[in-house]
Amino acid sequence: MTPRRLIPAVAAVLLAAPMAQAHPHVFVETGLTLVADAAGRLVGVEVSWTYDDFYSLLLLEDMGLDPDGDGALEAAELARLDGFDLQWIEGFVGDLYLSVDDAPVTLGRPEGRGTEVVAGRIVSRHFRAFAPQAAEVTVKAYDPTFYTAYDLNGGVTVPEGCDLTVQPADLDRAYTMVEEALYKNPAMADDEYPEVGEAFADTVKVTCKG
Repeated sequence: MTPRRLIPAVAAVLLAAPMAQAHPHVFVETGLTLVADAAGRLVGVEVSWTYDDFYSLLLLEDMGLDPDGDGALEAAELARLDGFDLQWIEGFVGDLYLSVDDAPVTLGRPEGRGTEVVAGRIVSRHFRAFAPQAAEVTVKAYDPTFYTAYDLNGGVTVPEGCDLTVQPADLDRAYTMVEEALYKNPAMADDEYPEVGEAFADTVKVTCKG
């Protein structure tokens, strides 16, 4: 997610934070479900994004949804919310990166799989297709600019017969990179912030026997 994908009023509030507290602005609990074809090759991934309470609240208020604050949206309100985060600008790749042998795997456009509000938090789902892959696939979810922090607390699911490993990010190293960047330029603007997001990303590796 990048600032340019935020609804303007929400972005204005988040961007007003002091630089020392500005990264990340949004926290997203991510879930990944890998999908295989009949031959056992990986061909797609369903992504779930559960937004943090504060961002969810700001977004719902900005869109005039859930005025009574009970966290329950009517069908018409959910219809308005559905797909709010899938209007991607040119060049945005969905903060999801797949590779095979260090070569990037091209993902298709997002296909919406629905949006809901659970305990006051917005949850959206979409699917990304890609060319069949029989070799080990590496997956990382991150915003290069670290404007948005993604974790994998939503879980990673792989097809039957596939092996999964998740290598946690080296957070000590990642935070050192941020501290060094701020030390060099404590007054830097958001658009000058170094791309440290990948350092905070867990590394998912999936191998299928198909």
